[in-house]
Amino acid sequence: MSEVTQVVHPTDEFLQSVEVLFSEQDPARLRRLARHPHAWQPPTDLCETEEAFVARVEIAGMKDGYLSVSIAEMLLTVVGIREHSGPRGAYHQMEIRSGEFRTEVRLPASVDEDKIEASYSDGFLTVVMPKRGVHRVKVVPVIESED
Repeated sequence: MSEVTQVVHPTDEFLQSVEVLFSEQDPARLRRLARHPHAWQPPTDLCETEEAFVARVEIAGMKDGYLSVSIAEMLLTVVGIREHSGPRGAYHQMEIRSGEFRTEVRLPASVDEDKIEASYSDGFLTVVMPKRGVHRVKVVPVIESED
């Protein structure tokens, strides 16, 4: 019985590992990262109340005019630039991100775009997006008469 040995080139091995990595990820997220590879993503929460969706983005140290909020096709997009505020020097540890950032949040339902409010306080951007009015039909119970 003869044994067949397959020779795998290191480049082929690398390409296979990249294919596995990309096949396990969300394709939409990968497309966004490919468009903005240099942008970092700040921590973002999306909460739903009875009246609205509320997004909170943690981005301390922002200056006026360095932030943009938009909504298109039920996708909230926050982009901006945070300037480096630390001292110049050789860093031994650097975890506070600076430069361009971008975060996108898919909204679970449509919102009233004319009533959206955004505020920035204590390092958090808060975007309140009122839900679009839902038409409710009143259901009246049918009373059956005894004939």
